[in-house]
Amino acid sequence: MSLLNRFFPLSQNEFIAHVRKNDDGTWASPHLLSQHLDGTAGLAETFAAKFHSGKWGKIAGLAHDAGKGRPEWQKYIGAKSGYDEEAHLEGKSGKVPHAIHGARLTEDILGKGPGRLLAYCIAGHHAGLPDWSSAEGAGQSSLQFQEDHVKDLNNVAGFILDKMQSSKPGTPPWKFSRGLDVSLWIRMLYSCLVDADFLDTESYMDDAQAGIRGDYCSIPELLERFHQFSKKLDETAENTKVNAIRRSIREKCIQMAQKPQGIFSLSVPTGGGKTLSGLAFGLEHAKKHDLDRIIYVIPYTSIIEQNADVFRSVVGADQVVEHHSSLDEDDSTVKSRLASENWDAPIIVTTTVQFFESLFAAKSSRCRKLHNIVNSVVVLDEAQLVPVEYLAPILETMQLLVAHYHVTFIISTATQPAFGERIVDGKSFPGLKNIKEIMGNREEVKSLYDSLKRYQVQLPEDIRTPSVWEDIAAALKQYEQVLCIVSDRKSCRTLHGLMPEGTFHLSALMCGRHRTEIIEKIKQKLKNKEPVRVISTQLVEAGVDMDFPVVYRALAGLDSIAQAAGRCNREGKLSGLGQVIVFNAPKKAPIGILRKAEETTRSIFLSGCQDPSDHAVYERYFSELYWKANSLDEKEILRYLKPDSQECSIYFRTAAEIFRIIDDSQLKTIIVRYDESEKLIDLLKSRGPDRWLMRKIQRYTVNIYNTDFYHMQQRGAIEEVQPNIFALATNLDYSRDTGLLVDETPFDPDSFII
Repeated sequence: MSLLNRFFPLSQNEFIAHVRKNDDGTWASPHLLSQHLDGTAGLAETFAAKFHSGKWGKIAGLAHDAGKGRPEWQKYIGAKSGYDEEAHLEGKSGKVPHAIHGARLTEDILGKGPGRLLAYCIAGHHAGLPDWSSAEGAGQSSLQFQEDHVKDLNNVAGFILDKMQSSKPGTPPWKFSRGLDVSLWIRMLYSCLVDADFLDTESYMDDAQAGIRGDYCSIPELLERFHQFSKKLDETAENTKVNAIRRSIREKCIQMAQKPQGIFSLSVPTGGGKTLSGLAFGLEHAKKHDLDRIIYVIPYTSIIEQNADVFRSVVGADQVVEHHSSLDEDDSTVKSRLASENWDAPIIVTTTVQFFESLFAAKSSRCRKLHNIVNSVVVLDEAQLVPVEYLAPILETMQLLVAHYHVTFIISTATQPAFGERIVDGKSFPGLKNIKEIMGNREEVKSLYDSLKRYQVQLPEDIRTPSVWEDIAAALKQYEQVLCIVSDRKSCRTLHGLMPEGTFHLSALMCGRHRTEIIEKIKQKLKNKEPVRVISTQLVEAGVDMDFPVVYRALAGLDSIAQAAGRCNREGKLSGLGQVIVFNAPKKAPIGILRKAEETTRSIFLSGCQDPSDHAVYERYFSELYWKANSLDEKEILRYLKPDSQECSIYFRTAAEIFRIIDDSQLKTIIVRYDESEKLIDLLKSRGPDRWLMRKIQRYTVNIYNTDFYHMQQRGAIEEVQPNIFALATNLDYSRDTGLLVDETPFDPDSFII
């Protein structure tokens, strides 16, 4: 009797897909391959049908594990000591491949053209979307290399061949345009396949986990909760001019939500209530067009908790998924793969980094959620912070999502970037088409901005000559309530060190939980009209609801100055206008786009503009900034993802590796020891990276760059609590005033969106 039949009596035509042990250590009945292929194919078909590609999803599901229907793989799963629970995971040492056989089989059955489109998905459903050839360094993981080494497909189980032959799809759902159209469609199909594979596998491996998925409210139910919340808010809010304008903005959003799907801009001054108004548009628009979810994309992790809390208070905590990952679990085990987030909730709150890097990702864990972007409203909050060096591939992808995947975008900001297609200096800027402004025409938008003007801006007498920190500190000491924003963490610490005791410090060297507590203390002091001085990096500029009578801002991009000004007289309660004072810092903004933004602003001021709050100037500012950038596709993402007409050679893995809004090769994530994190670190050591635990730990992490990490590691300040997961060894290297104690070096992570 074979080892397989000794454990599991199988008929001649039965094959195993997965095995697992029961809690008592005995082997459970196996997950049969026929069951797994049918289950995965059914789910993938349902997911892909949302973008008219259901039959393509189905055959991908049928083919993905065809390689397990070979005697070699069936012998392997039961070899040595019983069974290997993780035999199906490829890319690990000693694992026998199976994915490439399904890829080659698909090409044989469908032909090289359509078959290769699916071959990328099938070959990479564990290891990630591959490059086509080794020419770009993909090596043995390349699709071409793998296909060349498949010698024999004749011994694949016959029932798989029959299923595939009877499930051939027709032509693709639309005629592909040049550029990113084909690669985005493949990645969407890949998302359908890997999520279907994960979910069907999960139903066997962990039925308890599978049982808690879903069970969310419908969009109409959430909209009713929103209306109840809005009614109560309007009844209890103070009767001020600002609150009246916020209500009118929300009503305008509800009205415009009845329009057809497409791309909308929401141009509202800071403090105008964009967060709730954007949610109002999203829910109304989703109900009107039978969409599945609202995805709120926020540039900074420092404010994501704040906005997520707002949404929870409106629709309920169990209806909102907050997804930002400072600690990415390696998808190398069954447990961690099943814990990957797939964005199946009705409201998702995520970061710019997570959203756009996922759209260009190759890993299954990053791509799994992409098909749930289909049929959604995506709100790009503070959209001016979309990274310029990747603007060309980002805007093209956004346009494709609108054209083929039933996505509506809202470009939401007080400082509207020049994303629309245009001609600049005789050159074509291939931006977004047919952007509809929610707040009306230019005159209506200008009137709105004029009505919400709550501050006046004072520029330095000499825009070219820098100040010294001691003079700036002396000026700040004159005020009992003042916020000062600088452009980097080192400047923040330097200036904070010159201020009186009790001055608050805010920067990304403080973990999220610490920042939240400090922000709440600041707000309470402002509410109580107590003295409060704050020195901060730009992390407070996007969405942190503070209201100071006086705001100082180091010269920076025009949008940053306007965002800083949004923290001044935010509620309009001062008898006159608030004061926003721009100064030349001793240290220039970090090299790169932040430096170019500062220089562009200086140029605009020198040309005669005296009011950076003038909404009309932003189109000029962003147009100049984009054309001062070295490239809007600095890493040539478009070249890697544009297939040729013969081989359909696409370099998914290479593009994913270089599409890094944050260059994480330069960064390390540290879990700091602050309050509850002491216990969480102990749990992590003893239990490993459970999903719920890792998400709680995210609020206690800080990103530092490699030079600081290695210096701290050498002096014993950092310990490795799990493989590639690091924490402070003690709390001596974390200050309750300024956060993680590191020596600043020339590389500054504040030049990245975090």
